[in-house]
Amino acid sequence: MTEGNFVDYVKMHVSSGNGGKGSSHLHREKYIAKGGPDGGDGGRGGHVILRGNSNLWTLIHLKFKKHVKAGHGSHGSSGRSTGADGEDMYVEVPLGTVVRDSETDTILFEITEEGEERIVAEGGMGGRGNWHFKNSVNQTPRYAQPGIPLEERHITLELKVLADVGLVGFPNAGKSTLLSVLTSAKPKIADYEFTTLKPNLGIVEYRDFQSFVMADIPGIIEGAAEGKGLGYYFLRHIERNSILLFLIPADAKDIVEQYEILEDELRRYNPEMLDKERFVVVSKSDMLDDELKSEISTILDKDLNANYMFISSVAQQGLTELKDTLWKMLND
Repeated sequence: MTEGNFVDYVKMHVSSGNGGKGSSHLHREKYIAKGGPDGGDGGRGGHVILRGNSNLWTLIHLKFKKHVKAGHGSHGSSGRSTGADGEDMYVEVPLGTVVRDSETDTILFEITEEGEERIVAEGGMGGRGNWHFKNSVNQTPRYAQPGIPLEERHITLELKVLADVGLVGFPNAGKSTLLSVLTSAKPKIADYEFTTLKPNLGIVEYRDFQSFVMADIPGIIEGAAEGKGLGYYFLRHIERNSILLFLIPADAKDIVEQYEILEDELRRYNPEMLDKERFVVVSKSDMLDDELKSEISTILDKDLNANYMFISSVAQQGLTELKDTLWKMLND
């Protein structure tokens, strides 16, 4: 999927249908004098319903769909005939979609399961026909209820990527390269910062035809939680990951310091992120000889409060062990 096709934020206006009005009809038929009230009920207005679809990975199909309107309910008629219900409008969304009220910014609900349906705008109820109001005192009511008006609101759809493993790191840490090596994804790779502008997803194939999903999140910089760089906008995608895989290049000035900065940015954005399982990967380790690896390991064993591993995506070093470790973490 290209960067331009990844859409994770959409605003739209939704409108349900009016309920049909009840009928105030009086029965008229040859040889039946004063047949009495027989007005039917109005039909229900159509709902606007969001439905989870696991085959969707982005909100691009809704990018230019700014208005969604359901059908109006039909009016009741004679013979106690109920009007037809208005047509419901279904909006398919990917799993992990958060729905907000745009005016109050409150979260209405989240779609997380295949086929899950939630009403975002409820259709108006149909009015009752005049036959409901017949009694011993008022035997010929000539009135009926109007239908309940439609409901409309402005909503915001936010996609939080559902992935088993999320790659976290500074720009140029090797996240996109690792994703391209472990999966069939083709993220953009270049030697400048912020090459990745949108999250990329890939499926990592494991033994016995098993697999798990890995997400490459755009690089985080110090101050991302305050909106610097691209990190703040995409930090929400990390919330849905089961495991956070921190990538720190072997040529970093201070591996422990970089890890602590990344950890602090996640804490400032959402402290609950630190409850997730974490694992540190020292990437680009093909640049290190055994002596340097030993020195770095001594420092990490002492100061790093997380398990770690040396890998090289380009030289294909340590990748099988990494997949084994991640699979074990996901299934423990």
